[in-house]
Amino acid sequence: MSILTTEQPDAVPAGEEPPDTGERHRLTAVTGLAALSLDAMASVAYGPEAIVLVLAAAGAHGLGFTMPVTLAIAALLAVLVASYRQVIAAFPDGGGSYAVAKTHLGARTSLVAAASLVLDYVLNVAVAVTAGVAALTSAFPSLYGDRLWLCLAVLALITAVNLRGIVESAKAFIVPTVVFVGSIFVLIAVGLFRSHPVSTVTAAGHASVLADNASSVGALLLLKAFASGCAALTGVEAIANAVPSFRVPRVRRAQRAEVALGAVLGLMLIGLSVLIGRFHLQPVEGVTVLAQLADAALGHNWAFYVIQFATMILLALSANTSFGGLPVLLKLLARDNYAPHVFALKADRQVHRHGVLALAVVSAALLVFSGGDTNTLVPMFAIGVFVGFTIAQVGMVRHWRLEKGPGWRGKTLLNGFGAVLTGIAAVVVTASKFEEGAWLIVIALPLLVAAFEIVHRAYARIGERLGLGRIPEVPHRERSLVVVPVSTLSRLTSEALSAATSLGDEVRAVTVCYPDPEDRAQLHALERAWADWNPGVPLVRLSCQRRTLGRPIAAYVREVAAAEPGTQVTVLIPEAEPERLWQRLLQNQRGAVVAHAVRRETDAVICRLRFRL
Repeated sequence: MSILTTEQPDAVPAGEEPPDTGERHRLTAVTGLAALSLDAMASVAYGPEAIVLVLAAAGAHGLGFTMPVTLAIAALLAVLVASYRQVIAAFPDGGGSYAVAKTHLGARTSLVAAASLVLDYVLNVAVAVTAGVAALTSAFPSLYGDRLWLCLAVLALITAVNLRGIVESAKAFIVPTVVFVGSIFVLIAVGLFRSHPVSTVTAAGHASVLADNASSVGALLLLKAFASGCAALTGVEAIANAVPSFRVPRVRRAQRAEVALGAVLGLMLIGLSVLIGRFHLQPVEGVTVLAQLADAALGHNWAFYVIQFATMILLALSANTSFGGLPVLLKLLARDNYAPHVFALKADRQVHRHGVLALAVVSAALLVFSGGDTNTLVPMFAIGVFVGFTIAQVGMVRHWRLEKGPGWRGKTLLNGFGAVLTGIAAVVVTASKFEEGAWLIVIALPLLVAAFEIVHRAYARIGERLGLGRIPEVPHRERSLVVVPVSTLSRLTSEALSAATSLGDEVRAVTVCYPDPEDRAQLHALERAWADWNPGVPLVRLSCQRRTLGRPIAAYVREVAAAEPGTQVTVLIPEAEPERLWQRLLQNQRGAVVAHAVRRETDAVICRLRFRL
């Protein structure tokens, strides 16, 4: 149990550098936006389009509801930003919906939230990379056949940058983020001064997807458009999940980044929606809505291509949001014994390296599975994040009812309203995309929760056997016997026996002999050389009919342990370590074979002595 104190750190003597606390490898509010908001920022490339495509089923009349649906999504965005701002303050260790659910809704619900976030983060990487490469292959069709390799190359690049630290990734991606956001705002500002499209070259010759003779707009269609457009909200939770990645004061910086993200994203969504109505834009096959808007507002010139390339780059790099959030979530799961403890390890530059690599490997498998095709992955995307949104909102309702601080009733109503909206969105998105691939998420979610629980039970059993949380017995000294396997006389043998005599009360060298005449001759030569050497350590012959090395030694150790109770047996295995790495391929791996057999069949201590050549 740790004891917290309020003492100030020792003063640093003059002329000495202050100790590295790792703060320089953490995020500011600005770099936090670049590292953790790319997913949300890039969603303006497909969020408005998702709304328009659904409403197009009701014809031109349906497109008239683009702005009301967008405003509803912007209102939900405001609710989510306000909620996650409170989540950041209440749960500064990060974890987002997982941390909220763990505290207020129970372990099982928290695991559902964690599983939904894990799935969403993994799918976000795959969708982001494939979407970015799809934009590239649209500009250069000759690359279409190599899209899978391009996807894997982009994934490798993002992984390599994140292995250098989240601050390094923020620095690398801040310029593309600024260019993209600046371009979108320029597009919106210029478009607001246009009374009609400057150019329609991009959409010319492409078939419209607007439905003919359709004018009825029902509640179900509006709900479906709302749910589809809510894909633009993915990534809003990433900052709350990664609060520990910010510099002190962490909570304040993370809250500023969250508010900035909500403001920028909301303005972009509403601005683009206004332009869609102003230019009476109709969705067409093969051309994105954003490309049509850029064409209409700026013309088919260099500015148009700047927006297209900025969109392509940011879509590909928006996978970085997952690399910033998932490793922190896995760290929390590992701390709570729901994930392997290796995910809690932190390397230099505040990098959870194993979490980064695990995300990269699983995402690469998804890319290979989909063949680098975005449409294969999109139906499974965004479902998990809505589940997490809903759980977080419900958990915060319970949080306010328990805390009852200033204005708790208003905050409770706000979070409750948000829970209803995100819950409806989760149901509608799952139902509308179930047959297209969402059923995989419905199956994967409980399987992942079950996997977390299996890991937790395994750690509980290990902890019980180790007596964690209990005061152990007082250490006592036992007689020590060290067994040293040998096959020939060398300097390595001498070093091993010297180490063994330093470790134990008694040392015995053992050698395995086989019935073959050649082996017997080698044994006799070894015994004669041993007698001439006379190291003061007996050489024990272990006869074996089968040509195996580890089992006879393990059997001898078992016999000694049974015949001499109260004796601690140690098997010291001498091994030569070559000067160069490639020379290890020349070794016979006898030491590994012996260690494996002894570890599997006995309770002896294994000591592998490395003798560097």
